[in-house]
Amino acid sequence: MRSALQQPFKTAVLVLVWGWLLFLVFTPNLLVVGASVMTRDPGSFISLPITLDAYRQLLNPLYLDVFLHSLYMASMTTLVCLVIGYPFAWALSKVPRQRQVLLIFLLIVPFWTNSLVRTYALKLMLATNGLLNNALMSLGLIEEPLKLLYSEGAVIIGLVYLLLPFMILPLYSVFEDLREDLLRASHDLGAGHFATFVHVIVPLTLPGVLAGVMLVLLPAMGLFFVPDILGGSRNLLVGNVIKNQFLDARNWPFGAAASIVLTLTMAFLMFAHRLSKRRIGEEGA
Repeated sequence: MRSALQQPFKTAVLVLVWGWLLFLVFTPNLLVVGASVMTRDPGSFISLPITLDAYRQLLNPLYLDVFLHSLYMASMTTLVCLVIGYPFAWALSKVPRQRQVLLIFLLIVPFWTNSLVRTYALKLMLATNGLLNNALMSLGLIEEPLKLLYSEGAVIIGLVYLLLPFMILPLYSVFEDLREDLLRASHDLGAGHFATFVHVIVPLTLPGVLAGVMLVLLPAMGLFFVPDILGGSRNLLVGNVIKNQFLDARNWPFGAAASIVLTLTMAFLMFAHRLSKRRIGEEGA
């Protein structure tokens, strides 16, 4: 009787999940792929014939420079998040359980506020007459305000501010699963703290590092509103190019092609992450 009641529920859940994936994930991406191979039309945005001109346009040195600069800023953001997030996650895994819950709660509280609002708040802090400059001047550390806004550094600060939790949480997860007996065995065998860190802790936490890198690197290339608010016109990301092509230039095929390339890059990183995770698991076994 119970099994008979559970079967329709399972069927309904599967239909709901697959329907959601079909209409809200697969179909929109299929439409973007279709738009990327169409011809630009000023009247209807896209039209026949089918062409690969949008993908050829991506090889334009102007857009290639934007992509490389975007990759550089995303890589710097990922590196800063890793440098901050790795010791933070390690320390977080060592505190008592009750404090861990509180610290994790404080870590995710900013997600309750829209990221656009938080970026504008950061702009107020970095402004010429903002909180940071006023604090530094009141302490006598600087004599005149620093020009922090509309720079590459401001964009990286904004990206780190928004994406740091996505680095910390997967690292915290692997540190929670880190076995203390392996660390004690390493010390018993004569390894010092540095050797234990390099040869034991880093390999065991590498899946968390790769997961954090994947969760930070690609989103950092697509958060177009951060350069718009903090960086000015000289610090564009790939997301800015895609947004401008769809909304300003009305070149939908090129915007769709850039979106596809970004999506394929993300898929490649996910595949590399799974492959490296499987390889680490095989070596551990």
